[in-house]
Amino acid sequence: MLLQLLTVEIPMLEKHVAITGATAGIGRYAALDFASRGADLTLFCRNPDKAVALQQEITAAGGKSPTIIAMDMADLSSVRQAAEEFLASARPLDVLLNNAGVVNTSRRETVDGFEETLAVNHFAPFLLTGLLLPALQQANHARIVNVASHAHTFVKSMGFDDMQAEKGYKTFREYGRSKLANILFTRSLARRLEGTDITVNCLHPGAVATSLGTNNKGLVSWLLPALLKPFFRSPQQGAATSIYLCTSEEVSATSGEYFANCKQARAKPWGRDDQQAQRLWEYTQETLGYNYPAL
Repeated sequence: MLLQLLTVEIPMLEKHVAITGATAGIGRYAALDFASRGADLTLFCRNPDKAVALQQEITAAGGKSPTIIAMDMADLSSVRQAAEEFLASARPLDVLLNNAGVVNTSRRETVDGFEETLAVNHFAPFLLTGLLLPALQQANHARIVNVASHAHTFVKSMGFDDMQAEKGYKTFREYGRSKLANILFTRSLARRLEGTDITVNCLHPGAVATSLGTNNKGLVSWLLPALLKPFFRSPQQGAATSIYLCTSEEVSATSGEYFANCKQARAKPWGRDDQQAQRLWEYTQETLGYNYPAL
């Protein structure tokens, strides 16, 4: 049986929804919810076995069989290839939920030579969103939803003097900076989307008991989640705000905002700094060698 709806039931028949990180935690519950509303799903997934298992769970419950597209967010060539595969279907995209994320307890570099937390949590969704804009523009009214976090309070700036954490790595600082980047990206993109039929918002899901952090090796791979578990809400509860932003008519005209508990919230001042947002946008485009299409 599909997940009981977390919000007021809003049909999504004929709506096309794409989700990153859909095989566990928040993403999985969101995917089950959207499927129960009749949505057509595209799942961008790194683990094909988990993706197939979710696909089978959805179809067994009577949902439409999701499309699976392989994508490793730690490899920007994989992101580009996944976007190309998606666009080849020539289908409009109604909702893009940038949900996937990572937290590392030590510094790692991606195949592209970038610090992995920033690369997966910011560079990859920045690039994927830009590449999928043509499909979003084909929809009557499209939504982009970025899963950010209250963790942006762990920092007070992007720290442009050491964006790749080469001078020293701190787990919570790097994770917080990547989540601040999600908020600033949302603000910048919303300004660029003004006058279009595409909105973009971001959210804090709450402290959620997911698989985040279990990619680390050794003691920390289980100690960090175990220490924090008493303070966590379930992935089902954590998915509520993502689902709300993807479906609710109450926010159909809202763009560039930060939400928590299905309500508009106020990010810290550094999450509302448009100069820093613009600097991050320029830094990201230059670093990736990718310029957003004209809107």
